[in-house]
Amino acid sequence: MVAPLTSHEPATGVLLWQGEAGDVAAEVARARAAWPRWAAQPITYRIETLRRFVNVVRRNEDALADLIARETGKPLWDARAEVAGVMAKVDISVAAYSERTGQRRLEAALGARQSVRHKPHGVMAVLGPYNFPAHLPNGHIVPALLAGNAVVFKPSEKTPAVGEMLVNLYHEAGVPIEAMRLLLGGPDAGKALAAHPDVGGILFTGSAQTGIAINRQFAAQPSKILALEMGGNNPIVVWDTPEINAAAVLVVQSAFLSSGQRCTAASRLIVKDSIADAFIAEVKKLADRLIVDHPHADPTPYMGPVIDNPTADGLTESFLWLMSNGGKPIKHMVRPKKGLPFVSPAIIDVTAMAERPDVELFGPLLQVIRVAEFGDAIAEANNSRYGLSASLIGGTPDQYNQFWANVRAGVINWNRPTNGASSSAPFGGVGISGNHRPSAYYAADYCAYPVVSAEIEQPRASIGVGLKDIDVSAMGE
Repeated sequence: MVAPLTSHEPATGVLLWQGEAGDVAAEVARARAAWPRWAAQPITYRIETLRRFVNVVRRNEDALADLIARETGKPLWDARAEVAGVMAKVDISVAAYSERTGQRRLEAALGARQSVRHKPHGVMAVLGPYNFPAHLPNGHIVPALLAGNAVVFKPSEKTPAVGEMLVNLYHEAGVPIEAMRLLLGGPDAGKALAAHPDVGGILFTGSAQTGIAINRQFAAQPSKILALEMGGNNPIVVWDTPEINAAAVLVVQSAFLSSGQRCTAASRLIVKDSIADAFIAEVKKLADRLIVDHPHADPTPYMGPVIDNPTADGLTESFLWLMSNGGKPIKHMVRPKKGLPFVSPAIIDVTAMAERPDVELFGPLLQVIRVAEFGDAIAEANNSRYGLSASLIGGTPDQYNQFWANVRAGVINWNRPTNGASSSAPFGGVGISGNHRPSAYYAADYCAYPVVSAEIEQPRASIGVGLKDIDVSAMGE
């Protein structure tokens, strides 16, 4: 007998959800059969359906936010912000669809028209993460459905309850049940879904390790569209600024929001050596005040737990490894609640380390690196295979221009945190943070492909060169 899938609240350990694993072949077959009818619907019908989805989410806003908070451990206010992002995605996607993949007609030779229109790929597999279990998959699903694709959505095995509720809300809004499928299961189910021959595209958000494995798997299948968002090892550079307190707030927001479980979270604080001591003290003072507690606690917490105990164990082990290899602790990482995955925000100076690991430490662990020159700060920011997000705090306009021009990242900010990117702009990274398929506003690009057509109502053609003369005498016989 196959053991049921389960999900437990990180903050309490209480069983939250239980269910059965899905059948990959059956779910893809249903979506494949339903796709032509959904694609044949007018775009106005699909828009209307997805706008009804917004209304359905709004009616269920409290329940969805509560479930997100319980299943991920994030504070309720953070979960409410995620639900707001889910609702905002539809109008953004409608605008993006029109701008990025709308119809165009151009004049061509002989009075013909040249048309540019877009077609859906077919069945799209969406593989979702656990840190934003509704907002991030929704960011793929909405533009995919809008373009006329059918979708098979596999949520993270760590957040199946939110995935199930999200799909039910689509169905309640009128998205055909067969065109919007839910696949529950672990990593093997995700691999089987991605490999299914009837899947026309894979839209993935998750770790670089998994994303690179998917990319290898499809190296010989150029017919499948592949959009990968794979996280980062993001730098935040602090240079000369009179606003030390505001700069510290931006660093703390970048490093510790959502318990550091954002792909755009700052992992590396690169600071000018001459201001480092005073600035780091300010960051630590603020980090010491952050409340870490369960999602519904009073007073309201800034951070909840990380997703599970293995993740918390890995973070504490990473902190100890950095200490034993030359790192100097500024704020220790501790586990305040025995048996539960709560971790305190941690800060460690790794300037003296001979080799710093270039990995995504997905949690509230900030590494400090001191540098003397601005050029060194840029070089250190680029000292990573990742390239998702980077911020410069302080500095002059000329220094920001230099930073923008030379730092390798898909999101580059000035005096703003590394996280909190707008869905009204493209979102994606370079290096091993992505594969040049940015999501958010540019998700429309990978949800449909362009078709160019030369068109005229009646055939009209002639050949002006290269023909033998007509034999008039032969015609008269």
